[in-house]
Amino acid sequence: MVLRSTNNRLKFFVTVASVLLLLPRNYFAQQAQKPDWSGFKFLIGDWIGEGNLMKNFLNKVFLVVLFAPLSALNAQTQSLSADSVTVAGVLKNQAAAFVLFDQTKGEYLRFNKSRCAERFSPKSTFKIPNSLIALETGVAPDENFVVKWDGQKRWNADWNRDHNMISALKYSVVPYYQEIARRVGRDQYKKWLEAINYGNHAIGENIDTFWLDNSLKISAEEQIEFLKRFYDYQLPFSKRNVDIVKKIMPSEEYKHSLLKFKTGGGEKEDGTWIGWVVGYVEKGKDVSFFAFNIDAKTFDEVLEKRDTMLREILVSLKVLK
Repeated sequence: MVLRSTNNRLKFFVTVASVLLLLPRNYFAQQAQKPDWSGFKFLIGDWIGEGNLMKNFLNKVFLVVLFAPLSALNAQTQSLSADSVTVAGVLKNQAAAFVLFDQTKGEYLRFNKSRCAERFSPKSTFKIPNSLIALETGVAPDENFVVKWDGQKRWNADWNRDHNMISALKYSVVPYYQEIARRVGRDQYKKWLEAINYGNHAIGENIDTFWLDNSLKISAEEQIEFLKRFYDYQLPFSKRNVDIVKKIMPSEEYKHSLLKFKTGGGEKEDGTWIGWVVGYVEKGKDVSFFAFNIDAKTFDEVLEKRDTMLREILVSLKVLK
């Protein structure tokens, strides 16, 4: 009995509220000048003993008001699901994570949500914050700062020469950034990793490999948040230094868009390999941020998957045009 009475009252107030939403904006202003509540009394008449016709009308209004937001939500879910299906069609059963944030729309797209939140070594994607730290601490006065080749021949021929920051970021020159790290030092890294809230903030035992040896870890979700703050000048670095890094980041020009990115790759603790690509795409005034990681059994395999699948995803989603 009490439950039925409560439900009736709830229906009454919801229905009245629904009708109020449908009234003209100036309805009450008109009533204040010349009160005439007969029409409004007729609308709610069934609740006070008048008119079955209007009861049916109000019930329909109530259903429209109740289910219209649900219909809109369902349409949005279908749209997001279509994009998820697109990404899944590219990645299939790969051990991978992909996050996309459309800043203009304020919308996220995630593939493999649990892995998107899982932290991994950033590998050479750390060269973005590492460049900022080098510039901000003065270890590198500008992007033309040169580190001389130490004469040791390494597997990548592009590393076996002198480099400035421009070429070191382009060719992902590990020895260049290892020398930067030794000059920056542990105390400065501790300060800056905490200041920018980068992943787990861990440095580990070796100052010149902590972003490669699985000490420092970050998730795809956290990479997106870092990139957003980087792009919008929300990190504690000078605008000059942020602009330098934006300018020298690897880029690819398409007909209607510009891709800015940094790759990374290396071995995980379990002996498998992980590949990263993080960055953003500019299309006119619109910008979308992305973070992608994928596993493979070998280094060559992970590089192939990383580079081809990321671009295939962005093209399929029409982010790259």
